[in-house]
Amino acid sequence: MTHLTRRSTLGLMGAAATAPLLGAPAYASTKLNVGALRFTSHAASFVAFERGYFSDEGLDVEFRFFEAAQPMAVAIASGDADYAVTAISGGLISLAEKGAAKVIGGALSEEAGIDGQKILASDAAFQAGLTSPAMLDGKSFGVTQPGSSFHYMGAKISGAEGASVRFTPLQKVGAIIGALKSGQVDAWSIVPHIAKPLAASGAVHIIGDVADYLPGYQVTTVFTSAANAANERAKTEAFLRAFSRGADDFNAALVDKTAGDDAAEDMVKLVHKYVYTDRPYEKAKPSIVNGAMRINAGAALNMASVKDQVDWFKSEGLIKDDITVDTLVDPSYVEAV
Repeated sequence: MTHLTRRSTLGLMGAAATAPLLGAPAYASTKLNVGALRFTSHAASFVAFERGYFSDEGLDVEFRFFEAAQPMAVAIASGDADYAVTAISGGLISLAEKGAAKVIGGALSEEAGIDGQKILASDAAFQAGLTSPAMLDGKSFGVTQPGSSFHYMGAKISGAEGASVRFTPLQKVGAIIGALKSGQVDAWSIVPHIAKPLAASGAVHIIGDVADYLPGYQVTTVFTSAANAANERAKTEAFLRAFSRGADDFNAALVDKTAGDDAAEDMVKLVHKYVYTDRPYEKAKPSIVNGAMRINAGAALNMASVKDQVDWFKSEGLIKDDITVDTLVDPSYVEAV
């Protein structure tokens, strides 16, 4: 006897409705663990799950949540997660060099005209004169780990300003927020759905935009194990199709705002199931809306940005000199932009 839950029933209905477009699912109830952070920037995966797009592809998805990029990369390499979305880190690149991981697509990106990641100063540092990135010299900058995306952003921003900063590793985003609010670190950079509420509280101040220093920055990527990329093409393509449908819905509702007010409200409610879950909806809504940055259509990947990141990690001695973009990326799955 077959037992259907409400979710599985809806998933079957969605599959039937879209069969002429997508064809038969690549797999039947294939279980996948998908790595994610509880950020608005991971919304494409959440949308694909909630709206049955993964189910349409025959994928039975369960999320594994992390608090930093590098542990997620380790989980992919160990098989504890099958696919994930996060920033490029030194740890991810090193795992790719060992044949354990591959980037297969792009996700969040900085785009001209869309409010993106912010550069923040603690209130104490701001009152002492840190009112723009030009004043970063001698200041401390919060990062999760050495070789994280925060390290990359902080180095590129301070380097452009000719400033010398001290990078303070605090392991988790929550720990950086606490250190910034208490003045234990002077500066940080983060996505707008976190930056803007912090600034509104008066505990920190926005002093600049990451996009001014890293235009077109490929903030996050879609990645998987090298084995999946090489040997599980149908499954990987199925994952990317579902993910891309989620991204299209998110962009239409909250980035391009072409889907209408009702669709925007529905999208915020969906994202709130995963982001700011400890807040009432009305308090979480502004932060989610403010955090809506572009998720690349079709999981397209900005190869120039990826190359810049790889080159920076090499210049800092964080990865081996002979590592190339091809070491990190399998370019056969998505369009390069």
